[in-house]
Amino acid sequence: MDKGWMTNAVAITVIGVSYIAEGSASTALRSAGLFALSGAVTNQLAIHMLFEKVPFLYGSGIILDRFESIRIALKTLIMEQFFTPEKIESFVRSQERTIDLTPIIEQTDFTPAYNALVRSVMDSSLGGMIGMFGGEAIIGKLKEPFLEKIKTSTIEISQSESFINALNEHLHQGSGHLTDTIGEIVELRLAELTPTMIKEMLHTLMKEHLGWLVVWGGVFGGAIGIVSSLVL
Repeated sequence: MDKGWMTNAVAITVIGVSYIAEGSASTALRSAGLFALSGAVTNQLAIHMLFEKVPFLYGSGIILDRFESIRIALKTLIMEQFFTPEKIESFVRSQERTIDLTPIIEQTDFTPAYNALVRSVMDSSLGGMIGMFGGEAIIGKLKEPFLEKIKTSTIEISQSESFINALNEHLHQGSGHLTDTIGEIVELRLAELTPTMIKEMLHTLMKEHLGWLVVWGGVFGGAIGIVSSLVL
């Protein structure tokens, strides 16, 4: 039993007790119970009308009716608050001179480059002479030193000022395209949402707090009932 139904149960119990009590206490309890039940049920109905359409009650099911507006609002919120061009540009700038490609280069297999070198040498005018001394087997001894040297050289290039400047310039030029790409991804994801999914998502998000509306409706309703009975 959630907070709403517990509040209703308490209010009904107070009404029941009012018929047992005597004198002014009976009137006060009955008024408190009736007003509390009225406030709780009214808020409970309002919450239900927020998510579900109720026949003959205009304005109910607003989340289902305003589905498109909610979806557009979600995209606007995401793009204007999280993925603005300024924020993307700021992120790119924060990455300047901190980009280290060494781990990637270390894990890269440069064997195709070595094979291409061997093929170029063997196809050149030197190929015949090398073939007289053992062919590719002779060059094979150079494989490991070649791979180590090309990795070291590539790392040095990636850490040079000219390379870093060129990379940063490319990233800055691409920040606008990145914003458009993120916008397209967000729009495609939101297009997959159905009215029911939106309703369930918001209901799950707000359920805990909406239950307190019923509780406070009962509390304030009960307080008003007691005050009314005293005034009367």
